[in-house]
Amino acid sequence: MFNEKIERTVLLTPLQTVMGIVERKQSLPILSNVLIEKEGSLLKFTATDLEIQISTTAVSTQDSNNHYSLTVSAKKLFEILRVLPEDSLISLDISESRLQLKANLSRFNLQSLPAQDFPKISEKSSWLSSFDIPQSILKNALATVQYAMAQQDIRYYLNGVLLIVEGNTLILVATDGHRLAFSKTELALNYEKRDLIIPRKTINELSRLLSDTDEKITFQLAEHQAKITFSNVILTSKIIDGKFPDYQRVLPNYEIKLTLDRLNILRALQRVSTLSNEKFHGVRLVLTEKNLRVISNNSEQEEAQEDIETDYSGDALDIGFNVNYLFDGLNCITSQQVEFSFGGPNSSILISIPDNENFKYVVMPMRI
Repeated sequence: MFNEKIERTVLLTPLQTVMGIVERKQSLPILSNVLIEKEGSLLKFTATDLEIQISTTAVSTQDSNNHYSLTVSAKKLFEILRVLPEDSLISLDISESRLQLKANLSRFNLQSLPAQDFPKISEKSSWLSSFDIPQSILKNALATVQYAMAQQDIRYYLNGVLLIVEGNTLILVATDGHRLAFSKTELALNYEKRDLIIPRKTINELSRLLSDTDEKITFQLAEHQAKITFSNVILTSKIIDGKFPDYQRVLPNYEIKLTLDRLNILRALQRVSTLSNEKFHGVRLVLTEKNLRVISNNSEQEEAQEDIETDYSGDALDIGFNVNYLFDGLNCITSQQVEFSFGGPNSSILISIPDNENFKYVVMPMRI
């Protein structure tokens, strides 16, 4: 057994970075733990679920040349550190199977599992390609599509986001079969064409960890694996081996187009949806001369409707949609105006930004 003193923030900050992928209930108990490795003043924190691995480092200002490796419950350690005073100096008494943590008048004894049993993901010895993207660009682009990812779909290739880099263009696409979100962004440099499907959990962690800065994020690609490096973080992830649907066939070019104030239509949908069916969340969009009517009703024979003036002239249309899907698309747009495009009574709706080809969101209709 030996003793180590470390500042609270030196433990807490990197732990917050890696613990997002840790699940409480694991088939392997050690997967609920974080691996902490120390050499001199440098501490390395690693967590994994065997599909994705996150590592980051921190530097302690305490004078210590101890070298050690240990694993301990990530959630328990986090909860302990979170409630300790900010300026706490943590004393760690480390043995093979126990970790005793002391701070001020508090003392905690935690179980530790052998560090040599921690199942690190093996990093590829060589990479097929790499490219860089500013963090802010990727973070903003992900926000416009990630809500459309499938979740535990039997079509495994839908449980993630398609990322395509070609020339100076970054394209992201996500779909769950009921809606599809498309985002296109211009990059500063040109790259050879590369495409990969990034798993849902990796996408969610990237969104959580990326910052709104121009600092680069580097993707290194190998067969079945991607290494993503940014801001003192190394994220290693399996990539989905499958063929993503041809998204270009899904993106329509409808002739019926309405330019609407985004907040007006969003708030109208919010008001009307209060009386929508609690299971299906359906609303009807009824388009008539100079008017768009939003209607909802439920099994208790209650109904809500609201009219929005438009410049539409043509045949009447009556189409039902899941209102939550409409909310997702409207909430990720920051522009003042949006464009609704319709094809017919049984067609999807295309939500986009007027005079902007960089965002498209397609929602399939539903029967109400």
